[in-house]
Amino acid sequence: MGMMKEFKEFAVKGNVIDMAVGIIIGAAFGKIVSSFVADVIMPPIGLLVGGIDFTNLAITLKEASGDIPAVVIGYGKFIQTAVDFTIIAFAIFIAIKGINSLKRKEEEASQAPTEPPAQEVLLAEIRDLLKKQV
Repeated sequence: MGMMKEFKEFAVKGNVIDMAVGIIIGAAFGKIVSSFVADVIMPPIGLLVGGIDFTNLAITLKEASGDIPAVVIGYGKFIQTAVDFTIIAFAIFIAIKGINSLKRKEEEASQAPTEPPAQEVLLAEIRDLLKKQV
């Protein structure tokens, strides 16, 4: 029974829910980035390299015959996926860098020296006076 209780606490605590939300948002973000890369980034790049559409780049190993489709290596789709990954990785890097910067600022603010309570200041003054008398 202990294991079921631990699992229930884990699932309800929020860790699983946070992870699920992250996965859903990540999938939606992936679609946005894929569209951005395919529809905005790749056309100018294709134009710069002579009007090539990367997604159609392929090497045909065996031509199609009858009902059998051609055997091709679709390296253009790989290039597209690599560009998608690079943009997603860069976007995540920038987001994490921003989050880490905010965390550092919060840590610095929380570690800033604070004014000690008046009682401690008074005790320190008394201590210093006693030291002078000795």
